[in-house]
Amino acid sequence: MRPALILIGLIVVAALLGPLAIEWRYDAIDWNAVRSPPFAGDHLMGTDSVGRDLLARTLVGTRVTLGVAAAAALVSLIVGVAWGAVAGWRGGKVDEAMMRVVDALYALPFMFVVILLMVVFGRSILLVFLGIGAVEWLTMARVVRGQMLALRERPFIIAAEAAGTRPTMIVLRHMLPNLAGVAIAYLLLTIPQVVMIESFLSFLGLGVQEPMTSLGILLKDGADDMDIAPHALLLPGLVLVTILLCLTRAGEKLRDRFTL
Repeated sequence: MRPALILIGLIVVAALLGPLAIEWRYDAIDWNAVRSPPFAGDHLMGTDSVGRDLLARTLVGTRVTLGVAAAAALVSLIVGVAWGAVAGWRGGKVDEAMMRVVDALYALPFMFVVILLMVVFGRSILLVFLGIGAVEWLTMARVVRGQMLALRERPFIIAAEAAGTRPTMIVLRHMLPNLAGVAIAYLLLTIPQVVMIESFLSFLGLGVQEPMTSLGILLKDGADDMDIAPHALLLPGLVLVTILLCLTRAGEKLRDRFTL
């Protein structure tokens, strides 16, 4: 798990600081170096079909993709933990009603939610953030609710109830701290899912819009030119696969460690 987290940390640092060390901006066009191969001229990793520096665009695209994923995952964490904790603690009819809402939202096609938000808000990063965050909290809510039901049967929770401790204090002081590990584990598992969704939407033209870039846009551009400029597809593809594998590996390790 530690090597995976270290590699993710290096990618994040490179995405944040790397563009500052590159001469070319991600949206600057070099008409004299269209589809330049790697290590040719001023462009270390070559250029795309209109002469934009591929390394700069990959670093900025990684930053945008990870930023959208982190924001949506944070929404998933906050809403999912709150919803699942209330449902698991209250139980009975309250739990039944709240989980039926989750089931109903699960039944909605994700693309329908995205198209609906697109009609309301237009195409923007905010749309991607809202659309992904509005769906990904459902799994977190189910996981937290299951953990809450298991914790309620633990002796220290029963003892706290017998001592007359207020339910709010029991949840805040005893149950939520015990849920932190599994919540973080599923947060790490949520981020690669969000990365895949954002990349897929951007690949289809429904996510991040030009001139801003993301890994999904880079993959689409690279796929269009893969016959004549394969390097334009390999670099963002390698970054995306590395992010997905490292975050999934770290999340699975934490989940196995903390799941009750």
